Amino acid sequence: MGTTPDGRPIPPPHADERAMLESWLEFHRATLALKCAGLDDRQLRLASVAPSAMTPLGLVQHLTVVERNWFQRVFAGRDVPLGHSPGTDGFALDPDRDADEVLTAWRAEVARSRATIAAASLDDSRALPEQRVALVGSREVSLRWILVHLIEEYARHNGHADLLRERIDGATGA
Repeated sequence: MGTTPDGRPIPPPHADERAMLESWLEFHRATLALKCAGLDDRQLRLASVAPSAMTPLGLVQHLTVVERNWFQRVFAGRDVPLGHSPGTDGFALDPDRDADEVLTAWRAEVARSRATIAAASLDDSRALPEQRVALVGSREVSLRWILVHLIEEYARHNGHADLLRERIDGATGA
């Protein structure tokens, strides 16, 4: 697999379904890391697109929660903490956690996610918590569905990160 000039892994143009899904998720994870690279703690906490309070670090924290929820709580069925205050979806920053701590937690959660699904089949399905059934329209989701959802979630938030980063220091690009 090749890499882009900025070091992100290029998803293969031809691959089986599993490799394609996992490579696109890795690409989007690397894109989020790139959008945060080179910013200091203050910049990572900067809500730079008014009137939104969204910050680059808040995006990382939110996606940590998303990874934990879908791979640990739903897919693995583990009773792990949500990782955020109810009603915040992980966006609200704790002033006592510095950027390195938040980024390290995200990287660790990504590593847990990879390990959790390593031996699973795309067709493996898991039950959803009752509050998610209406949102998804099903009582169960497959690993395939979870991977597609995570790709969508990262891609959407990477668009937010593009705007935030451009307003913070003018950096643009994929």
